[in-house]
Formats: sequence, C-alpha cells, structure tokens
Amino acid sequence: MAAPLTRRRLLNLIGLTAGSAAAYQAAMGMGLAPAGAAESLPDIVALGSQRRRVLILGAGIAGLTAAYELSRKGYECLILEPSQRVGGRNLTLRHGDVLDEIDQPQVCRFDAHPDLYLNAGPARISALHTSVLGYCRDFGVALEPFVNQNRNAWVQDEALAEGRPVRIRECMADIRGFLAELTAKGFHSGRLDLPVEESDAENVLEFLRIFGGLDADNRYDPQVRAVLRGDTTLPLPLRAAHGLSELMRMHLWTQLINIEEAPDQAPTMLTPVGGMDNLVRGFQRHLAPVRTGCQVRSITLREKQVEVTYQGPEGLRQETGDFCLNSIPAHLMRGVTHNFDPAYAQAFDSLEPGNLIKIGLQMRERFWEGEQIYGGTSWTTQDITQIWYPGHGIHGAKGVVLGAYVFGGEAAQRFEQLTPTQRLAAAVAQASKVHPRFGEYVENGISVVWRRMRYLEGCAPLWTAAGRSEFFAILRAAHGRHYMVGDQVSFASGWQQGAMDSAWAAVRDIDARVRAEIA
Repeated sequence: MAAPLTRRRLLNLIGLTAGSAAAYQAAMGMGLAPAGAAESLPDIVALGSQRRRVLILGAGIAGLTAAYELSRKGYECLILEPSQRVGGRNLTLRHGDVLDEIDQPQVCRFDAHPDLYLNAGPARISALHTSVLGYCRDFGVALEPFVNQNRNAWVQDEALAEGRPVRIRECMADIRGFLAELTAKGFHSGRLDLPVEESDAENVLEFLRIFGGLDADNRYDPQVRAVLRGDTTLPLPLRAAHGLSELMRMHLWTQLINIEEAPDQAPTMLTPVGGMDNLVRGFQRHLAPVRTGCQVRSITLREKQVEVTYQGPEGLRQETGDFCLNSIPAHLMRGVTHNFDPAYAQAFDSLEPGNLIKIGLQMRERFWEGEQIYGGTSWTTQDITQIWYPGHGIHGAKGVVLGAYVFGGEAAQRFEQLTPTQRLAAAVAQASKVHPRFGEYVENGISVVWRRMRYLEGCAPLWTAAGRSEFFAILRAAHGRHYMVGDQVSFASGWQQGAMDSAWAAVRDIDARVRAEIA
C-alpha cells in the first residue's frame, strides 16, 4: 500500500515543477511561511516655525529621497556630492557623456539618438518596488514594460549541445518535461508517506502531464512539447530532446528555471522611457541644487549637532546640521576622519563592495530582431554571463545591446584588469559564441566596471550572513545624530527600492526625535 503524500513532499514537488516562488506561495497558503509587510511612506510633521538643518552626504537615490521628503516638510537640506553628477549608481550613458573611471576615463560614443543609451546602473523596476513606482508616478516619469526574460533568446552552455546556443524555450521545455516525468514516477513508487485523496493524486498527475508534455505512460514526449520547444513549422521538424543527464550537467539550468519565479524578477517589470536617470531628474525638479565636487573629509558628532568638513571647489569648508544622513559607501568610510564609537566604526568593515560590470555596445543593425528576439536576455557560461536586447526602439535603424553583465567573482576580476578597449574586444569575442556574426554589427561601446568608478569603487554591497547578523542593525540605527543610508543598509541591496527604504527609515526616526524635541 502506497504511503500518503506529506505536505513537505507536496511542496517539494511543486517547487521542482513550478519553481521556488510557486512553492513559497503554496507554503503561505498553508500558513507555513509569513507574507512580507509592505513599507509605507513616512508621515512626518511639518516644522512650521521650527527649523532643522540636515546634511546629506551623497546625491544618490537614498540622499535624494530623504531630501525630498524632508524639504517638503520644512527641513533645510544640503546635499554634498563628491562627483560632478547627481544620481549615484543611477547612471544612464548617452552620446558625449564622460564615464569617470579611475585612471582611464571613457567618453560615450553612441550616436545622438533618444533610443541609443545604456542604463549602466539600475535598469529595471520590479512591480514589488512600490516606492520607486510611486515616485515615478508623482514626478510624471513615463514607464514602459521591461522584457526581463524571453524564451526566444539563447542559452549557451558548454555542457549542453556541445556548446552550441540553444533557444531558451527548447531548453525549458525539456527541463520541465523530464522533471514532470520524474515527479509523476514518484506517485507510483510506493514512497509517498501521508494520505492524499486518490482523486487529488490523479489531478496532480493530470497537471504534470499537461505541464511537462507526458504521454499516457507518464513519460516525457518531445512531440507533445514540439510547439513549446520552438518546432512551429509544418511538417514539424521534431528535434530530439536534450537528455536529462545533459540538462542536469548544465551550469545555467537553475537560473533559467528560477529567474522568473523570484518575486523581484517576475514579469511585469518596468523601466523609465528614455533612461533610468529620468527618475533622478524628477527628484531634481523638486530640490535645491546639489553641491557637486564636494568630498567629505571629516564627520564630527556633537551633542546636538553634526559638523562635516569637506573639500569643495572653493577649498576646505565646514557645514553644521542638526542631523546627518550619510550614503558614503561603507568601505570608503575608512578614508573619512570621525569620532564615532569603535563598535560603530567596526561595522563599516563588515561590508564588501560588489563588482558588477556592464558593457554597452552600439550595433549598426538590430540583427536580433531578425532572430525573433524583442527584448530579454540570453545566457552564457562565459564571463560575460548575459546579453540584454533593448525592448525600446523596436524596428529602428540601430540599438544598444548590453553585451556583458558580469556578476562579480573571478569573471569580474578578469574584466577589471583589462583596458576599456580590451574589455570590448573580449565581450565581442564571447558574444560571438551566442551570435556568430555579432562582431560584424558592433560600431562602438563603453564598459562600466563599478569597482573602478571614482567615489563609489563598488556597487550592490555584499553582506556575509555573519556580518549581517552582527552589524546590520548597528549600521541601520542612528548613531547620535548620524544615520547611514543607502541600499547598503537595506533588505534590498542593489535595488533603488532598498535605497529608498533606508531613507524612509531615517526620515521616520528624525521625525520622531523632532516631535519629541518640540513637544
């Protein structure tokens, strides 16, 4: 007699066949996992005749968010930014822009055309990032869909098809088919250990047959999945399925099957029309001018004030505020003199700067559209990792392709050591394994190595589990009248939502303290 199906086993089956997000949703439905609480906009009191001055170090998204919320309630906000531009890692590159890479600045050579740009930092907005979307709505920043994944794009994995590129849809159909077959076999293996209604088991099997293209004997049949594998002509040129062992040897199969299941990667994602920096411009329209070219040298906490000394265009200057919001990357704080408690200062060293790399390439022809690819991402096991195709400017004369999106590690170190010219050549050579004629279309390009960007020297800060456990709460909380802000002290590292979340938390705390002071 077959043992009954446990809830644990059922969740495992759901996770295998439908992805981690589906399993998580099922667990929430069973009351086994908590739903996340949404952040809310801080409702702070207007100061009226009471005056408070806030020094904000850094004109990235966190600093702009805090300045916007505070200034419209009567706070005087002074933003000090070391670079010559506003936006921090929100960086859109267009014709003539200068990229301030340490020791080897680059000039963007894209044609002067509204569709030819590269979002070198954040490029997409999750539907869950309600703070970012809210500000876009409030500032009138037009949005359009961002095609995050496209089954017509390619996967190039050395363990699959002898390294030849394969359509993602073909790969996904075979993965789903074999996993569904294995799961269906489990229902007849006699190893299900808690009771499930016979009709429920049959319903699940029917689902698996449809989901995975199984035949009457619950075996994966590529003929059933022919259309989903991309065999759409008549008569069907049925290709043999990639073997299960071959698919499981792939380095990229978990990314392909799970990427759209991640809550912050799931369709529909969005992006500002014309470039992500339109969000920055939205903030700037409501704020006093930012003081650029001002590099902080020291931060001194007093009982009721904070003093900041900085090197600016007019030499060494000092400003005093009632509070200070600091978005300087934590790993760069070792270059700032301060009088913080040792335990607080120690927390700065618990964060490692991420080293994402993006390489944008202007193509003389939108050849990918001839391959039926309109937006989305191709994957490769080579160092470039991903190729993104623009979802805007469809059927235009030219386009800017993200020819590499490197997620740190040794691959990023290899690219970082190259000159900009060498990086472009390496990206083109690797992309040619996905698109054999790729190099014929490249006109020019630009590479963004975030570890080498002046005044930032990194991106998407990395917390170790031990570091987050020991130091996250310390850096997130106020230290006297000083607050660290930015996605570095948020639960959404690397996202603009995280930067806004940290700013809102600091603003909320300042408001509570000011209310107590004026009560």
